[in-house]
Amino acid sequence: MLTASEALSQLLGSVSTIQDVETLPVSQTNGRVLAQAQYACVTVPDTDNSAMDGYAFRYDDVADTASVLTITQRIPAGATGVPLGKGEAARIFTGAPLPEGADTVVRQEWCLAEGNRLSFLRLPEKGEAVRHAGEQAKKGDPVLMAGTRLRSQHLGVAVTVGLTHLPVVRKPKVALLCTGDELVKPGEPLPPGKVYNSNCYMLRGLLEDFGCEVSDFGIVPDDFRTTCRYFVQAAAEHDLILTSGGASVGEEDHVKHAIETEGRLHFWKIAVKPGKPLVYGEIGRQSSDDGTAIIGLPGNPVSGFVTFLLFVRPYLLAMQGVTDVTPKALLLPCASAYPKADERNEFLRARINGNGEVELFGNQGSGILSSAVWGDGLVDNPPGHAIRPGETVRFIPFSEFWRP
Repeated sequence: MLTASEALSQLLGSVSTIQDVETLPVSQTNGRVLAQAQYACVTVPDTDNSAMDGYAFRYDDVADTASVLTITQRIPAGATGVPLGKGEAARIFTGAPLPEGADTVVRQEWCLAEGNRLSFLRLPEKGEAVRHAGEQAKKGDPVLMAGTRLRSQHLGVAVTVGLTHLPVVRKPKVALLCTGDELVKPGEPLPPGKVYNSNCYMLRGLLEDFGCEVSDFGIVPDDFRTTCRYFVQAAAEHDLILTSGGASVGEEDHVKHAIETEGRLHFWKIAVKPGKPLVYGEIGRQSSDDGTAIIGLPGNPVSGFVTFLLFVRPYLLAMQGVTDVTPKALLLPCASAYPKADERNEFLRARINGNGEVELFGNQGSGILSSAVWGDGLVDNPPGHAIRPGETVRFIPFSEFWRP
């Protein structure tokens, strides 16, 4: 079996980056991946301005706190003042341009204005509370790099430097298939032995979180020929096929055989718990590399959730041109014991308590999806390792998976 790192390396080594680009208004690009580097259209700020409400003055006009200046003008944000004469000060507000001759701003709490006379309770440093022209960006400076997954802060920067539209990578088109005769649609009666198709909703939500356009192919029955037919149909107009269930070794598990029949199998089974029966291949031309990729996830909900974050998520991000797909981990003390070591690399549902320690969920079964609701991350536990209370563990917060 492949290790987690070997499986991920193989996935990322074979991913095909989407080349299609669409240009959208900035307001429509949140969560999308930037296709081309962007440069500032304007200098920001375009002139020196005040970083706070106070008084602008020439520092050399003030000897000490006994100095008194004459207030000759008032400059609100959006207005411009006139040059300062010797011994003069300007009432100024945050964001307003400094008048010619001023080089320092004293905050209003540090001075006393009586009529047009300004005296000082405390002197600032020379140049204090001044935002200098071009401090954030100069016209032509690179401000956003290709491969950036755009978030609110990126959109704010884009507009700040004069950008109105951004080129983004086309959304990956993903076909979602959930296999199993035991599955029932939500809202329908639940006969004995059946379960609601929760994986469809979980995986669709995850796919949408990572910028995908999802085609829901519904429930695929446990039938080999039907599975093959669905795979061929899904391969026609999608960048990736994602399946849930049917990838294990049972007589009713047809995903692996169907991939081998309709395409090529790259790997099956990984040394990960939960998530051993992960399958990766392609559907389509068996003699080339341009078939449609297919990743088959285990049917147990936790296994599907964990393997999606570990393997499908980075694959989708790389497909869109994101280069940094590795979530950052924290080294934290563990408050819980986990005495039963497994031969596989385990990813345990956990959360950080009020003392900054990691607590493990009591039931680490692969069918207990509530463990992922209770927890706020995963402990990456090496093969053959039992955890003792107080030991340092490698904890990956769920927020890190959504970071890029």
